[in-house]
Formats: sequence, C-alpha cells, structure tokens
Amino acid sequence: MESKAKLFGHSVHQMLIVFPLGLLATAVVFDIVYLATDNAMMAAVAYWMVAAGIIGALVAAPFGTIDWLAIPPDTRAKKIGAIHGGGNLVVALLFIGSWVLRGDADNVPPTLAYVLSFAGAALALFTGWLGGELVTRLGVGVYADANPNAPTSLHAEPVPKHVVTH
Repeated sequence: MESKAKLFGHSVHQMLIVFPLGLLATAVVFDIVYLATDNAMMAAVAYWMVAAGIIGALVAAPFGTIDWLAIPPDTRAKKIGAIHGGGNLVVALLFIGSWVLRGDADNVPPTLAYVLSFAGAALALFTGWLGGELVTRLGVGVYADANPNAPTSLHAEPVPKHVVTH
C-alpha cells in the first residue's frame, strides 16, 4: 500500500520520523550522562533535545495519520497502525510532561522528569517496532510495484517488473 503523503515518491512520515526518534533518544543519553557526571550542561542539552524532538513528533504525526486513514478497515495493518499511532501519542505526552517539569534549560530536572523521559523512550522502542512491522511485514507506505529492479522514484513512468534469478 503506497503512502498517501509523499515527497519525491517517498513516504513523508517515514522520512520525518527519524528526527524525533533520534532527538528524543539522544535526550535520554544526555540525561544518563548528566546523572552519571552531575554536569549541568548535559541536563541543558537534554532539555533542548526534548524540545526539538517534540516539535519533530508534531510535524511527523499528521503524515502518519494521513497514511493510517488510507489503510483498509478491518485489517491487521489498521489495528497495528492504531496501536502504533496511539502509542506514539503517549510517547509524545510523556516527553512533553518531562519537558514541562524541567522548567528551563538552566534547571536541574526533578526525578519525575527522568522517569517520564525514560518511560517514553522504552515505549518508543515498542512503537518503533510496530512502525517497522507496518512497513516491512504489512507493506504500508511501500511502492506497489517494489522489486529489486524498480525504477527510481523520480522516474515519470513505471518500468515493468523483471524477474530476479539467483
């Protein structure tokens, strides 16, 4: 099933989601470094990583929603997509809560801010796996004529499939 929101022939959601995942995961790494070193600079970096990750999630989410709405009803993909999207909403809310609790970049975060970000990261591992399930197992967001000899996404006309022999 091809993505309904594409840029240059590729799913916009799949292109954008790497940013919030990377930024939020990096925030957790800086949180861990702060906890290990007590270097306030690390807490400040984590604060800005969380802020940027939340913005990235808010930008990527509508494109995922557009693709989810196009999935046929009563399919495994529709159910997994709902869990994936709902889970990522919870991930975003956990990180938003963590960010709000941090106050600003100059504050040392309270313990609950860490609990929320670590819980968000753990849940993101699961929802990310579900996203992989949607794409690699269920073909959501995949070019309908995908094959080892498919044309570039910038090619105007489809090229016939060729059988690959071993």
